[in-house]
Amino acid sequence: MTRLDLAALRAAGRTTALDRADLRTGVVHLGIGAFYRAHGAFLTEEAMLAAGETGWGISAVTGRSARVWEQLAPQDGLFTVTERGEGARPLRVVSSVRETLSGPADPWAVAERIAHPDTRIVTLTVTEKGYLAHPVTGRLDTGDARVRADLDGGPPLTPVGQIARGLQLRQLRDAGPVTVLSCDNLPDNGELTAALVADFADALPGADGERLRSWVQAHAAFPNTMVDRIVPATTAADLDAVEAELGLRDEAAVVAEPFHQWVIQDRFAGPRPRWEAAGATITGDVRPWEAAKLRVLNASHSLLAYLGLSVGHTTIAACAADDAVATAAHRLVHEEVLPSLTLPEGLDGAAYAASVLSRFANPALGHTTAKVGADGSQKLGPRVVPTVRDVLAGGGEPRWSALVVAAWMHHVATAGPGLEDPLADSLRALLPAGGGAREVVAALLRSEVFPGDLASHPVFTELLVHWYGVVSAGGGALAAEVAS
Repeated sequence: MTRLDLAALRAAGRTTALDRADLRTGVVHLGIGAFYRAHGAFLTEEAMLAAGETGWGISAVTGRSARVWEQLAPQDGLFTVTERGEGARPLRVVSSVRETLSGPADPWAVAERIAHPDTRIVTLTVTEKGYLAHPVTGRLDTGDARVRADLDGGPPLTPVGQIARGLQLRQLRDAGPVTVLSCDNLPDNGELTAALVADFADALPGADGERLRSWVQAHAAFPNTMVDRIVPATTAADLDAVEAELGLRDEAAVVAEPFHQWVIQDRFAGPRPRWEAAGATITGDVRPWEAAKLRVLNASHSLLAYLGLSVGHTTIAACAADDAVATAAHRLVHEEVLPSLTLPEGLDGAAYAASVLSRFANPALGHTTAKVGADGSQKLGPRVVPTVRDVLAGGGEPRWSALVVAAWMHHVATAGPGLEDPLADSLRALLPAGGGAREVVAALLRSEVFPGDLASHPVFTELLVHWYGVVSAGGGALAAEVAS
């Protein structure tokens, strides 16, 4: 079957929604994975169509793997989005990606594109671990060999290095202001990105760092954002289904739920796409929206994943259909999260929670527990720890929040070499040989995942030991405990 590209699409009698002849590059995106294709690239195209603008085409930068470049580059950046679930729209060929750059193969080209005067926005989705922030200090891990290589003047291969070197070139060429927009699920993601770029500048030799930092403070902005759309991994069956419908082979196809949300802080250094015309919320303060998503949606997502893994469920939808697992998620949200959370104005907490659990139950997505459960050491802090702290501060017991942590601990202890986590080696090294619930909990509480005050808190510790034993005992024990 013929591969999707502009010529093949025209030959098939189809056109793109955007006129590619008029499309100019105004956005550089680092980490062009499935999520960004279904979210940021999709909504940027929607914004251009709604506003009648063509200056926000995307220069898409691939990360460590060559696979995404091999998917997109031969297709002229075209890809399809297939929505599944109630309210799904027809298959869409998205054409907002104007060029594809391989970050590993040509890192200086990435810095040059960031430095181009037409570039006004730099976005990134590189996952929590891609920022290379130290897990304890939260600052740039200058002891990491990859960061050191970027600082020493080598081709910039880390996202922060690429941004910093690109901004340095903008400064030298007087290329104008630019906005750097993190789209990763991290608290205060814009402020984090700004701090890491500043750390990079501070670590540069001589006056280079001081000049860069001064220029960034005057000419760059780093808004906070919150993003939400469930985008499961594309399967071979998904690719075959798109081919049957489109009549062309799309190796970069993505599947997503109909729902999407993008909340962006109104803090830009220059022009931007009219994302609000595509449904984005532009606001002065993202934090309440971010907290609601992390503590309601992401925390319950993690709970479903780890409990599901413990009883053998492979998809999140299967977890949502399991009465015990779904009840645990419901009780987490309604008994601990919502009572301790300040919601953004206009957001109905109960309705939001109901919509979240309904989205998780969508069987058409096939979102796997393994994918959601990956990198737990990076996710538990922002998703669960704030609720634990708030409940303890109010004199309560964070029973259901502790269940999330205990279920993760059980996963760490039982996953063996299959544990997918940037701290996998250090976590495994902490585990006691043949230890029971108390020994495993005590060992993992010594990891860098947990703040010292929580790691030694007797109420939290005893809850973890209790729940670890319940999870270890299997689904029947969990069902009985959740119902009590």
